[in-house]
Amino acid sequence: MEVPEEREEPSRVLKKLGRREAASEREQRMLRKISDEYKTLEEVFDRRTLFILYKMLNEGIIDLLHGIIASGKEARIYAAETPGGEHVAVKIYLTSTAEFKRGRLKYIVGDPRFKGVSTRAYKLIYAWASKEYKNLLKAHECGVNVPRPLGQEGNVLVMKFIGRDFTPAPTLRERSSLSPWIFRQVMNQMRRLYRWAGLVHADFSEFNIFYFDRKPILFDFAQSVVLGHPQAEEFLVRDISNILKFFAKRGVEVCDLETGIRWVKGK
Repeated sequence: MEVPEEREEPSRVLKKLGRREAASEREQRMLRKISDEYKTLEEVFDRRTLFILYKMLNEGIIDLLHGIIASGKEARIYAAETPGGEHVAVKIYLTSTAEFKRGRLKYIVGDPRFKGVSTRAYKLIYAWASKEYKNLLKAHECGVNVPRPLGQEGNVLVMKFIGRDFTPAPTLRERSSLSPWIFRQVMNQMRRLYRWAGLVHADFSEFNIFYFDRKPILFDFAQSVVLGHPQAEEFLVRDISNILKFFAKRGVEVCDLETGIRWVKGK
């Protein structure tokens, strides 16, 4: 007697197929994620950058490199430690980015410190990192609240980490409350940067100011220019305008633009 073939119910078959399809999708997502992570590693840690990091390790500038804490189109920032255990931030400018040249030359051309700089991609990025280091160093020496710069080589910049336990300090944008006192603190820092350090930030906004230990700390100085730069005045007016608009939108009473400009210039 022939035994009839046992068949699964259609609903059970559909469930199995659904589970297999879901597992396949998860596997594909994981593979894409791994692929993206490898692409990111290759993009950041090219041969030149690895050589620079190795040199900084040998020179005792850094000892341990931890995970990424911030990411942008032009750079990645990693948490790290010095041989003495100090927490530092390592900013690595991407040498392969196609976005970099666009809009960046105007901040370098006209700066007497960078006359004759090559416009070849990686050399321009090295000059950009050098510019940020020199601007931070000048600002720090003049008493402006900035992350203390510790070293720069090629496309790699090392500076003091602002925050606790490798958690970055909040920016002004991220603060839930602001006050006239904080507004005055920020304006005072801009004034000190202009009058004492002879620099205009050129990208001054709530996104580029930490508020930590009851004081504003300015960062992101690569685009900052000296007062002799042909567009320094234009950048200064834009910086002051950005800050006035931000605080006004958050309900803080601010001065008008002309008064702000006179205050920063000390007139």
